[in-house]
Amino acid sequence: MKNWLSNKGKSWTLAAIMLALLLAFIFVALRTGPMAPVSVTVMTVERAAITPSLFGIGTVEARYVHKIGPTLAGRVLRVDVEPGDLVRAGQVLGEMDPVDLDDKIIAQTAAMQRAEAAVHAVESQILEANARVTYAKAQALRYSQLGKSQVVSAEAVGAKQQEFQIAQAALSTIRANLEAARQEKSRLVSELNGLQRQRSNLKLVSPVAGLVSRRDADPGTTAIAGQSVIEIVDPGSRWINVRFDQKRAQGLRAELPAQILLRSQSGKSLEGKVTRVESHADSVTEEVLAKVEFRQRPEKMPSIGELAEVTVALGQLQETPFVPNASVQRVDGHMGVWVLEDGDLRFVAVRFGASDLDGRVQALEGLTVGQQVVVYSQKTLTANRRIKIVDSLAPPAP
Repeated sequence: MKNWLSNKGKSWTLAAIMLALLLAFIFVALRTGPMAPVSVTVMTVERAAITPSLFGIGTVEARYVHKIGPTLAGRVLRVDVEPGDLVRAGQVLGEMDPVDLDDKIIAQTAAMQRAEAAVHAVESQILEANARVTYAKAQALRYSQLGKSQVVSAEAVGAKQQEFQIAQAALSTIRANLEAARQEKSRLVSELNGLQRQRSNLKLVSPVAGLVSRRDADPGTTAIAGQSVIEIVDPGSRWINVRFDQKRAQGLRAELPAQILLRSQSGKSLEGKVTRVESHADSVTEEVLAKVEFRQRPEKMPSIGELAEVTVALGQLQETPFVPNASVQRVDGHMGVWVLEDGDLRFVAVRFGASDLDGRVQALEGLTVGQQVVVYSQKTLTANRRIKIVDSLAPPAP
């Protein structure tokens, strides 16, 4: 009997220990295990006027670029400037090799001088022909009067009339030769002027005052017509070629304000504005191209090709309910948020609108002001998941 009581006491003790362990396991599972509530942060839906913004990456470019090169294929004779040099308008920057062009100009000049001499010679012949016409006319008139008096025969009168007509015909021929000589001279003058213009085009002259940004050819290099040998840019006319995502570029237009952050001047934002939006977008990267210029010239102009971050404000929209962008989730192919109602979670599909760079996104349909939505959660949420509302998911500061 005594042994039976001793064994029964041991059984009750073991059962008590097992019950305590089971309760401890259940407590741990409900507090820290897989059945523990998920810590979440919530916010109340409010109304506000969102100012959407666009963010894009661009490169600094020269607004006006002058590429100077030959108009005809040839060999570079000399280049007198280097990248970084400041040049003035009309300054000779280099020259192409004329080859035999100078000899052609000399030959053409001689041909033109010969044509001038030919014109002078024909003009002298005209003077002589005019004198013959005048003399023949006077003789024909005198013989005509003598013929009326029957002093000379009719044959003599006819001969003088014929001499007068022959002199007139000769004068007309010489006048035609003079016109031909003048036309030949004009042709040769035009050809000479063309050669001289070609010779002057061999000099590489700067059309504007600017900065030499590139030198693409050295002496001895063969350049084709239209190829750039020297590139000149206006050092004060620089803008940024920016790329924006096409999906978010609705409302992008000229004259919108912009904030420019140059890579070389990190932390210092510069004021700018959108100068124009390009009519051709990039179909490969699905981006819209725009030009953004500085409202005020920076103290130190950025280098051409430098990267820049550009933020463009698209203008304030009407007041609508909004939620943080972090609260937006995709469940079963639908975009929406987790709403907290009477302590229970419910996923609500929402039609979202524009968003701003502060992380706020418009809730156009599906939500009303005053509802509580989950912003952050430690784990993925489901409709039956237990939650615990906390102020922050960040670990406490030491």
